[in-house]
Amino acid sequence: MLQVVVQSANGIPKKKLGNPDPITTVVFREKKKTKTINSELNPVWNEVLEFDLNGSPLDASSFIDVVVKDYETIGKHFIGSTKILLGDLSSGNVASLPFKNTPLINEKLQTIGFSLLIQPLWLNRKRNKPPASEPQDFQIRVRVIEGRHLPCININPVVRIRFDGQTHRTNIRGGSNPFFDEMFFYNVNMSLSDLSDEHAIMRKWLLLEDPDDSTKGGKGYLKVNIIIVGTGDEAPMENRQVSAEQDDIESNLLIPSGVIMRIATLSLKVYRAEDMPQDAAVVQTMKQFFGGEVDKKNLVDPYLEVNFAGKKECTKKIQKNANPEWNQVINLHVKNDVIGTTFLNLSQISHSGGDSEVGFLPTFGPCFVNLYGSPREFGNLPDRFDELNCGNGEGVAYRGRVLVELSVHLDRKVEKSVDDIPNDDILVAQQKYQRRRKYSLCAVFHTACMLQEPGGPIQFEVSMGNYGNKLDSTCKAMPSTTQSSFAVFDNQYYYLPWADFKPVAILTSYWEDISHRLDAINMLLFTADQMESNLNLLKAAISAKEPESRLTEIWLKLIDGVIDDLNLPALEDRYNVTVLDLKKKHLRDAALYNIMEMACKMKEEAKDVGSTVADIELWLERIKQLAEEPQNSIPDVIIWMFRGEQRVAYARIPAHQVLYSSHSKQACGKHCGKTQTIFMQYPMDKNKGLTIPVQLRVNMWLGLSVQEKEFNEFSEGSFSICAEMYENQALFGKWGTAALVNCPKFSDVTGKIKLKQESFMPPLGWEWEGRLLTEADAGHSKFTDEVFQNETRFPGGEWKPAAEPYTDLNGEQLQSPEEFECPPGWTWEGDWSFDSNRPVDEKWEYGVVLPPNEKPGSWVAAEKMFHVHRRKRLIRSRRKLQRQNSEEGWEYSSLFGSKFHSKERCSDTFRRRRWRRKMVPSDCSGCSAIFKLEGALGVDVKEKASRTEADKLLGAKTPTVSCHFSSYIYHLRVYVYQGRNLCSMDHNSFSPYAHVSFLHMSKTTHVMQNTLNPTWDQTLIFEDIEIYGDPQTIASSPPEVVLELYDSDQVGRDEPMGRCKCPPLVNLKPNVGGGSPKLQWLPVTKKGRSAGELLLAAELLLKEKQLNDEDLPIVPPRRSETLYMVPQGIKPVVQLTAIEVLTWGLRNMEAFQLTPVSSPSLVVECGGESVQTAFIKNFKKNPNFPGSVLLLKVLLPKEEMYAPPIVLKVIDHRAFGRKPVVGQCTIHSLGQFRCDPYKTNSDICTSSTPMMAAARENVVIDLESKAIRRTLEDVDWWSKFYASLGEQQKCGPYLKKGYDTFKVYNCELEKVEQFQGLTDFCSTFNLHQGKSLDDDPSVVGQFKQGSFKIYPLPDDPRVPAPPRQFKEIAKSNPQECLVRIYVVRCTELQSKDSNGKCDPYIKITLGKKTVDDRDNYKPNTLNPEFGMFQLSCILPQDKDLKIAVYDFDKWSRDEEVGETVIDLENRLLSYFRPRCGLPQTYCSGVNQWRDQQKPSQILQDVAKMRGLPPPIMEEDGRSMLFSGRRFHLQDFANSVIHSHLGPMKERLSLHVLRNMGLVPEHVETRTLSSSYQSNLSQGRIQMWVDIFPKSLGLPGLPCIISPRKAKYYLRAVIWNTVDVILDDTSITGGKSSDIFVIEHFWNWDKTEYRSPPKLIVQIWDNDRISLHDYLSLELDLLNLVPPAKTPEKCTLEMFPGMMGTVAPKAKPKSLFSRKSVRGWWPCANVMNGSRTLTQGKVEMTLEIVEAKEAEERPAGRGRNEPNMNPKLDPPRPETSFAWCTNLFNVLRFMSRLNFKWILAGGILLVLIILFLVIMLCFIPSYLAMKIVKPLA
Repeated sequence: MLQVVVQSANGIPKKKLGNPDPITTVVFREKKKTKTINSELNPVWNEVLEFDLNGSPLDASSFIDVVVKDYETIGKHFIGSTKILLGDLSSGNVASLPFKNTPLINEKLQTIGFSLLIQPLWLNRKRNKPPASEPQDFQIRVRVIEGRHLPCININPVVRIRFDGQTHRTNIRGGSNPFFDEMFFYNVNMSLSDLSDEHAIMRKWLLLEDPDDSTKGGKGYLKVNIIIVGTGDEAPMENRQVSAEQDDIESNLLIPSGVIMRIATLSLKVYRAEDMPQDAAVVQTMKQFFGGEVDKKNLVDPYLEVNFAGKKECTKKIQKNANPEWNQVINLHVKNDVIGTTFLNLSQISHSGGDSEVGFLPTFGPCFVNLYGSPREFGNLPDRFDELNCGNGEGVAYRGRVLVELSVHLDRKVEKSVDDIPNDDILVAQQKYQRRRKYSLCAVFHTACMLQEPGGPIQFEVSMGNYGNKLDSTCKAMPSTTQSSFAVFDNQYYYLPWADFKPVAILTSYWEDISHRLDAINMLLFTADQMESNLNLLKAAISAKEPESRLTEIWLKLIDGVIDDLNLPALEDRYNVTVLDLKKKHLRDAALYNIMEMACKMKEEAKDVGSTVADIELWLERIKQLAEEPQNSIPDVIIWMFRGEQRVAYARIPAHQVLYSSHSKQACGKHCGKTQTIFMQYPMDKNKGLTIPVQLRVNMWLGLSVQEKEFNEFSEGSFSICAEMYENQALFGKWGTAALVNCPKFSDVTGKIKLKQESFMPPLGWEWEGRLLTEADAGHSKFTDEVFQNETRFPGGEWKPAAEPYTDLNGEQLQSPEEFECPPGWTWEGDWSFDSNRPVDEKWEYGVVLPPNEKPGSWVAAEKMFHVHRRKRLIRSRRKLQRQNSEEGWEYSSLFGSKFHSKERCSDTFRRRRWRRKMVPSDCSGCSAIFKLEGALGVDVKEKASRTEADKLLGAKTPTVSCHFSSYIYHLRVYVYQGRNLCSMDHNSFSPYAHVSFLHMSKTTHVMQNTLNPTWDQTLIFEDIEIYGDPQTIASSPPEVVLELYDSDQVGRDEPMGRCKCPPLVNLKPNVGGGSPKLQWLPVTKKGRSAGELLLAAELLLKEKQLNDEDLPIVPPRRSETLYMVPQGIKPVVQLTAIEVLTWGLRNMEAFQLTPVSSPSLVVECGGESVQTAFIKNFKKNPNFPGSVLLLKVLLPKEEMYAPPIVLKVIDHRAFGRKPVVGQCTIHSLGQFRCDPYKTNSDICTSSTPMMAAARENVVIDLESKAIRRTLEDVDWWSKFYASLGEQQKCGPYLKKGYDTFKVYNCELEKVEQFQGLTDFCSTFNLHQGKSLDDDPSVVGQFKQGSFKIYPLPDDPRVPAPPRQFKEIAKSNPQECLVRIYVVRCTELQSKDSNGKCDPYIKITLGKKTVDDRDNYKPNTLNPEFGMFQLSCILPQDKDLKIAVYDFDKWSRDEEVGETVIDLENRLLSYFRPRCGLPQTYCSGVNQWRDQQKPSQILQDVAKMRGLPPPIMEEDGRSMLFSGRRFHLQDFANSVIHSHLGPMKERLSLHVLRNMGLVPEHVETRTLSSSYQSNLSQGRIQMWVDIFPKSLGLPGLPCIISPRKAKYYLRAVIWNTVDVILDDTSITGGKSSDIFVIEHFWNWDKTEYRSPPKLIVQIWDNDRISLHDYLSLELDLLNLVPPAKTPEKCTLEMFPGMMGTVAPKAKPKSLFSRKSVRGWWPCANVMNGSRTLTQGKVEMTLEIVEAKEAEERPAGRGRNEPNMNPKLDPPRPETSFAWCTNLFNVLRFMSRLNFKWILAGGILLVLIILFLVIMLCFIPSYLAMKIVKPLA
C-alpha cells in the first residue's frame, strides 16, 4: 500500500474575486482527492490518501502527480501541479520520504510562488517472512470509530464483531450518529493466505446492509480501522485530526464482500464430467466371496456441489454413471461421499486493473477442472485419506474432472438458482471445447535409491488421469508400470539394482489441445528461471564483495535478459480460445511491456547495482504471478511407488513441465526430455518430508502423437521391449502343475491372471526377436548377499555368541556364512568380509532390548555399559553366469504369496520362473516406436477373438519396456567444510554428523561434539561409481549429492536435523583440468523450513579406461587413516587473526539437570581454537568474571562469507570433575567487529566504570532556600507532558512561562538509533541449550560482554604484534540502587472483557520484590493513566525490571494483558547515561532538578570515562574550557527566562552535557508483549525510569504525575422554540404538539469514555399510543456553527453540506475558545439517516465553565436550587383552564378562536335540545294533572 500524506500549502495566489477554495488531487494508478478548504490561502488538509498496489509494487520509475485546484460549483479551476518521484521508496532503503515543501508549476510550466507540504510512505513492504501457506502469529486490531445515518429513530445502537469463533461487542450508544471509539484485538495463528491481502484499512466507511435482504440498499455507515499485524510488523499510525463531519463517505467507502452495490450474478455452467471413480459396495464384495459374478464397474451416483461466499447449490443427481452429463447452469447471487474437490481462485480469473493493465470481471471456461483426492484403490476398507477428497491437503490421485464455465453478469437478477443450459450452448461446448488429441508419455527410470523400508518387491506406476492406472479398467492396457524388483542394501539405505537395463513406462492418453496456454506458462517460467539464476549469482557476488566490474558484468547480463522481447503464443488461429484466454493474453502483454520499459530505464539511470536488487525481485515475483494458469485442463503426471500391492509413496509432476512444444525451445517444459531428481512423499505426511520414501531420477517426455518423431532427438540409450509371463509349479510328490490351487499354470507376476503360453503373442505392429528365455532374480546381473553376526552379554559382562548367531537385517535366523551356497547360474566374487562402509564402532553396532521385544529395536555405533546386544554385517558378492538350462531360473517359496528365494528348501511347496521375449517394431523405426504399445498384449489377429475382449485385461499382460545404457565409472569427492546455525533436537546434547548419499552409495562424516556450528573440514571420497548414460547428459543434469544431518545421541536413536542437496561440478576430463569447485553456503531444510546452512562443494570426475588413479586430482591431506581434509585451493584462504573478547558476566542462568549453576566459566570457540575464562566462585553473590579480557589467535578466512561463527559456551564446574555445557550462543557476522589495530580507539575501556563510582561529598542539591515540592501556579507535570507532545490546548500557560519540555520517544529507549541500543559498554547475548524447529529456542541465561575486536596478525613472527585493543577492567562489586518507575499511561491495550474493555492495573517485579497495584485498578478503559512507583534493588543480580499490565477480574483469575522488561544494568553502565535524563535547564520549581549529582559533577565523570581532561571554569561560571573548546553562558542564555534558574556554573555544565549526546529528559513508549505471542503487540506504555545508586547519596524529589481530574463543565440554557411543526390534529381540526424533555442524570457505570464534545438537542412530541416523534440538532463544540441572531435567519444552510448548499460564510469556531454563545439553531427531522427540512428552531445559550469557575458561580439543573447564573423565572401562561376560578379568562380565550361562531351555535343547539327534552319529559305528567285534577 502507498500512503500519501497531504499536509498543507502556503502562499496560494488570490483570485480576482475573493479567495480560492483549494482542493488537492493525487494521481497514482487512480485518482483520489482531499476535502475542500473554503476561502483559504494557506490551507491545512492533513489527510492520508491510500493507494492499493494490487500486487504491482513500486519501482525506480514510479511517481505521483499532485494537482491543486480551486473548487467551484461547476468545474474546478487549475492552480498548480507537481510530480514527485518514488525511486527512493522502491529501492528499499527507506520506508517513507520526508515531508517536502514542493513548489508547484502552472499551465505555462512556470513556478508559482507557493508550495505544498506532502509526504509519501510505502507500507507493507516485502520482508523475509515465512511462506504464505505456513501458519503464523497475527494480531487483528479492529477499531470501531463511529456510525452515521442509521435509519431508525430513538435507537441505542451496538456493534458486534465476530472473527474466528470470538465475539466482542461495543458499549451501547444513543442516536443515529453514535460515536464508539473502541478497540478490539484478536490473536490468531493462521496462514497469510487465509487473511486479507490488504493489511491496513484506515478510517474507512463500511456500508451496512440487511443480512436477510441485500436488495433493500444501505442501512447506514460505520467507520472502522482494521489492521493485521504480523511478527515484527509496525502498525501504521492513524491521523485522528480529521474531523468526522468533514469525512467524505463516498470517497472513503469500503465495500465488503457480499454487499451488492450493483446486482452481480455468477453463472456457472456445468456441462459434464468424466472418469468418475468406482465405488466399493458391500453387495459386490459378498458376490465375490460366494463366487458369483462381480460387476467390476460399480459406478457412483454423481452430482456437483458449488460453494461461493457462504452459499451452496447442487446440480441434479445422475444414477450409476461414470461420465455424467448435467448440462445445467448454477446462478449464485453474490453428508454424502465426496469424490474430489477443486478450487477456482478469483484472483486468477479476474483482475482489478492498475497502471496500463486493464481489469476484468471473473470469467472461466468452458474448460475442464481436474479433481484430486485419495488413491483409487477400489477396496472394501474405509479410505484412510478421505480428507483429501474434501480439499484438506494435496490430492494424491486423480479423481475425475468436470467441464464448467463461469461468467458474471451485472445488473441482472435470475429467478432460478439452478436451470438447464440451452441446447445451442451445449452444442458449442461439445464441438469447440471437447475436441481431443492423442498425447504420448515416456518415462525412463534411471535410479531409485534412498529407500527406507523396502519390505517387498518394489515397482512404479506412471499415470495421467485414468490412463496408466493399472487398477482401472476403463482404459486400454499399457506398459505404464515397471517390473517388480527387490531392493539391495547400500550401507544406509536400499536401492533397486536396475544396472544397465532401466525400466520404462509408456502410456498414451487423449486430452484437449491447450498448447497455447501451456506454452505461455513455460515461456514465462523460463524467463523467471533465468532471472532468478542471474539474480542469485548477483547476490552471491555482492555478498562476496567482488570487484565492481564483475558486478556490472553480471548485472548487465541480468538486465539484458529482462529486456529481451518475449513473444507469447498468438491466439488468433486457435479454435478453443476462451474469454479468459484473451484477457490473460492482454494482461500478460501489458505487464511484460511495463517490466521491459522499467528495465530499459534502469539500465540508463541506475548508478548502484545493489540498490536495484529489490526492484528486480519485484519483477521476478510479478512474472511468477503471470505464469499462474487456472485453465490447465490436462491432469498432472502422477508416479506411484508400490510395495507389493500397496501404494506407498507418490509424486505429482505438472504436465506442462515435461510437455514438448513446437513453438520454441523456451515453450518446452522445464524437464522435458531431461533427467530430473524427484523426492517422493507419503500421502498426508504429518512429518512433512522428514523421511524420504525414495529418491528417483526420471527422464520424462510428453507430446502430441503427431510429434512422436521429435522424441528421437531427446531420447538416449537403446530401448528393448520384452513381454513376460510366469510359469508356476507346486510340489505334490514331485514338481508339477497338478497341485496348483487357485493359481494358473501360466500367469502374470501376481499369479492371479491366467495367461496362455500359446497365445503369448506380440502386439500389433511388433514382431519377435530371438527365442523365449527364462530369467530369475528380476533380471539382476549382480547381487550382494548379507548376513549379520550376533553376540550378547549381561550388562558389563563379556560378549558371547547369541542364541541365534546369524540373522538377516530384520533379525530372522539364517545359516552361517560357511553354509551359504551359490545359486545355480551364479558365481561368487571374493570371500565373506566385514562391511566397512557403515557408521559403526570397531565393526560392531550395539542395541538394548526393551520388553516385551526379544531383540533390539534400534542400533547405535558407540558401545555403552548397558548394551546387551551387538552385531556386525558380513557381505559377499556374486554375479550371474551367461548360460541357461531347463532347470534354471526357478525361485521358491513355502506358500503362494510368500517371499521368494533362489535356493530350494525342504519346506518349499511352490516355485515359479519368468519367461521373457524381446520384440522389435515392424513398421516404424526409432525410439518413438514404444508409443505403439497401447493395448498390448492382445490375442493374435489370426484368432477370431474380438479386440474388445483383449482390452478387458487389466494390464498385467503388458510387455516390459527397458532402456539399455552404457556404463561409465566416476570418481566423486564431497568437500564438507562447516555448518552454522543448525537445529538440535534436544537441550543438553548437540553432536551433529552428516550422512552423505550419492545414488546407491553413502558415507558418513565424523561426529562433532557439543556444537551447533561444526567445522568438519572433511573430504568424502566415493571410488568407482558406476553411472549409466551419456557423460554429456550427466554433466548437464548430474545426480544430486544429498546430505542428511543427524544429532548423535548416546542413548536412543539419532534424530534427524535436516537435509541439504548439492549438485556436483562434473569434470569429464580430469587429466586436462577444469577448475576446482567453489565452496558455497547451501540451505538445510527440515519439514519445509530452514534449519541452518552447510558450506560444502562436490565434484564428479569421469574415469576413462585409459586413465589411472594418478591422473585424478591429488588425494587431499589426511587427518587420520580414513579421514581426509578439504584440500588447499578449495578450502578458503586463511590468515592468522587475533580475537579479543571483553567479558563481563553471566545473568539469569537457569538450573541445568535440576541443579542450579554455581561456578560457571566461559569458553570462546572460533575456527577450531578456544580460550576459557576463570570460573566464578560464587555465582549468587557476584555473577561477574574475575578477569575481563581474553585473547584468541585463530586462522580465519580472508573472505567474510566463509568466516566461521564465534561460539560462546558456558561450562559449570561441578563436583567430581563434571563440567557440563549449560548454555551456548553463536555469533555469525564477524565483519562488524573487525578493526584496524593501529588506529586510535576511543572505545578503549578504562579502569573506571559507572559501577565503581564512589560516594561523593556535597551531593545534596539545594537550589533555593527550601525545596519546592508543589507549585501554586496553574501548571503541573501534565502541562509539561502535553507541551512536549505539541498539544497546546491542554498545556495551558506552560509554554508562555518559558518552562522546559522533554523528549517523547515513540519507541523504546533501546531502539533510538543514536543510543546504540544502550549496549555501547555491555552487550547482551542470549544463551541456549539447543533449539527445535517448531519451538522458539529455549533461553537459559544471558552473557554480558563488553565487545569483540578482530584484527589480523603478521605472518612473520619477527614482526611485532599490534597493540592490544582492550585494557583490563577492575573488578566491580554489586551495589544497591533506588529505582523510580514513572508509568504515565497505557494506550491501545488489548481488551480482555467481552465488552471490549479491560480493568487494568500495574504489577512491577524487580528481583524478588513485587509491587502490586491491584486495589487501584482503572475500570473499563483501554487507555489508563497510572503514576510513580519506587523500589530498591542490588545490581547486577536484580537487573531485569518487569512492568506488567493485568486485567482485574472480581470472580476469576486476573489475566495478563502484556509486559515489558528493561535491563537496568545496561542503563547504569551505558556511557550515554540513561539512568536519569538531562533536563533542558538546571532549576527548581515545577522542573526541579532530581538527579543525585550536579551537572558539574556529572561532567567531570563523563570526561574521566571518555579519557578527556577535566573542565576548567572561568569568570565565575560564565565560561568553561573543555575538550579544546571554550563555552560561554551568554551564547545560549542571554537573559533569565524565569525565576527558578540555578547557578550559572551548573547551567553552563548542563549545556555542555546536552551537547555530548547523553540521554535527555524523556518519556519512552514501550510495546507490551504477551508470553504466548511475544512478537505481537498487546498495547503500548509510556513511561521512564530513574536509577539512583545509593552510594552517591540521596536523590532529588520525585515528579508528581498523578492523573488530572475533570476540568470543564457545559451549561446549556433553553430559552425558546419557534416554528415547531405541529404534527397532532385535534377533533376540531387544530394543530398541536405535546413537547417534553427527557433527562438522564445518573449512571452506575464507572467506565471512562473519551468522545468528541458533541451536544445533541432533541425536541420531543409526547404520543401516548404511537412512538414519540422528535426533532434533532447535533452540535460539535470543537467546530461550533455560529448561531443566527434572529429566527428568520436560522436555516439549515448554516450547516456545511446541508441541503446541497455551499459552505456558509461564517467559519465554525471552538466553544472552548469563545467560552459562551447565544442564538438560534435549526432543528430537522431525521428520515432514513439524513436530515430533510427545517421543522423547528431553538434559542439556546451554551457556556463552557472551568471547574474552579463552576465552584464560584454555581448553577442548578433546570430551575432547581441554586437557580442562578443565570436565574430562570417560572413559566407564566397567558390563560388558565380552571374555568371555575377564572371564567372571564376562559371566555376571553375562547373569543379569540377561529371557530368561535361554530362553538356558540353548538352551545345554543345544546340548550334548545335540552329544552325540548325537558319539555317532552314533563308534558305527560302535566296533561295527566290537567285531566285528573287531583287538587280540585
